[in-house]
Amino acid sequence: MTSAVHEQRQALGLRLRELRRDAGLTGRALAKLANWPESKISKLEYGRQTPTEDDLRAWCDHTANGDQMPDLIATLRNIEAAYMEWRRALGIGTRRHQRRLDRIAQAAAQLRWYEPVLIPGLLQTPRYIEAVLRKMIKFYGIPNDLDEGVAARVERQQILHQGNHRFSFVIAEQALQTTVGDDSVMVGQLEHLLGVMSLPRLVLGIVPERAALDGPSINGFVAYDNRLVLVETVSAELSINQPREIALYGKLFAQLAGQAAYGEAGRELIRKALESRARTSSTT
Repeated sequence: MTSAVHEQRQALGLRLRELRRDAGLTGRALAKLANWPESKISKLEYGRQTPTEDDLRAWCDHTANGDQMPDLIATLRNIEAAYMEWRRALGIGTRRHQRRLDRIAQAAAQLRWYEPVLIPGLLQTPRYIEAVLRKMIKFYGIPNDLDEGVAARVERQQILHQGNHRFSFVIAEQALQTTVGDDSVMVGQLEHLLGVMSLPRLVLGIVPERAALDGPSINGFVAYDNRLVLVETVSAELSINQPREIALYGKLFAQLAGQAAYGEAGRELIRKALESRARTSSTT
């Protein structure tokens, strides 16, 4: 859970505490009216537990604050949107999630994207995409819409050639080494990277594997202008929209970008990985 989400939950809890006190109720009295454990009142008011919409309705009913319910529920839904579990984001398959990401990207003038292990989605080949999504569908046990998901991600890549968007990609050298699919998939993917490096408005840097750690250990993330950062964890996608947190990701991206190899030096790292893959592929 990000600090932004935690702070929002604490702010909601503070508002609930104010409503209870204004109604002249103790925590024990409210718990008795709602038929809740007394500890639940404390957890909700101090942001240690996220209320459900039914919790908010009961709170408003027992404190005679029905007019506050729409605002409280809107606040709750904003908190929930900031932390979206993959089982919910991908609940009806991968295609809808791809469409959502495309809408977010289309609204941004600049994308800054860091990946420590995989090639960024906008730079993936169809075979690489298929291998990634196939594993995701299996791991999360979500509906199998593999063909639709691949098509949607390929369609998202049109943004690289349209409009005036600017793209800054930084990947760890490990992303060149991680086997997705098989060697033939990786050969095609690495060749594709060499090609996209020549696109206008696109910069690709590669952090060498022996580069010194210059910041915290991190997951991949995408910054959309200075208004939103999406961070992928194993269990959920985090939406960061607090300015001070966005600034930290901006600082981290700048540090990573400063360590990265660009231009011919970056191409040399890709060629090195490509030659290794090609040798392996030719012997199997």
